[in-house]
Amino acid sequence: MAKLKITLAKSTIGAIPKHKKTAIALGLKKTQKSVIQPDNAAIRGMIASIQHLVKVEEIQE
Repeated sequence: MAKLKITLAKSTIGAIPKHKKTAIALGLKKTQKSVIQPDNAAIRGMIASIQHLVKVEEIQE
């Protein structure tokens, strides 16, 4: 199963509150920190809503 490495590339300062909460829900708290999440529709939707703040890489296992 594929996984996604999600990195917070930009700060959430100045972002709308919904985007800040989405970043926290993904596990992203500080800039330039990464988390590994499963590749599913829910995670993809969260990434799509904050795509201007994050970088995404696909990891094969």
